[in-house]
Amino acid sequence: MRLQKPIVCVVTRARGVVGSPERLALLSRVGAAAGAGATMIQVRERHLDDRALLAFVREVLDATRSTSCQVIVNDRTDIALTAGAHGVHLKNDGVSVADVRSIAPAALLVGRSVHSEAEAVATALGGGCDYLFFGTVYPSTSKPDDHAVAGIDRLRRVCAAVALPVVAIGGMTSARAAEVARAGAAGVAVISLFAEATDVFRVVTSLHDALTSP
Repeated sequence: MRLQKPIVCVVTRARGVVGSPERLALLSRVGAAAGAGATMIQVRERHLDDRALLAFVREVLDATRSTSCQVIVNDRTDIALTAGAHGVHLKNDGVSVADVRSIAPAALLVGRSVHSEAEAVATALGGGCDYLFFGTVYPSTSKPDDHAVAGIDRLRRVCAAVALPVVAIGGMTSARAAEVARAGAAGVAVISLFAEATDVFRVVTSLHDALTSP
């Protein structure tokens, strides 16, 4: 496995222009998360244009360079390759893993979001994928109130159906991280929990501890 368990992935929500106090604060928090042992930082900034996204990915790489944390770009293989990021994360309805593998170096991590057992199995059988995101597992403040919630039982079935590491996303807390680990998940991805944390180091370490507790 190319990702060491447990996987703790922080998903960004960028704020502010380059050099602004908001942007610098976010990069400091990203660096703190990486220093605390976060496995991945996923840059998911759909509102940024190409130039701004490339600049932000490079800033995140600089902020995490002294750590083992890997920087993953959401959906944009071109940006990931140009910036020198460690990987790309694909949408379930976007470009295929095979297409990315046809143009990317073997060292590039490739992950994919799935929302069902069938999608997970099909992705695993297709080969070339390093990990899966599955969700939304719990109700999440980053999703609309009417967004579908998969639940822990569906997560358990997905984890049992594939050998790939499955990362649970959606409404994650330390208590829920322990629950998804017992369901077979290799780790968790967090958005709101990271964005709203007053102590980023403590959040990451508590997630890591929850994922590794008996």
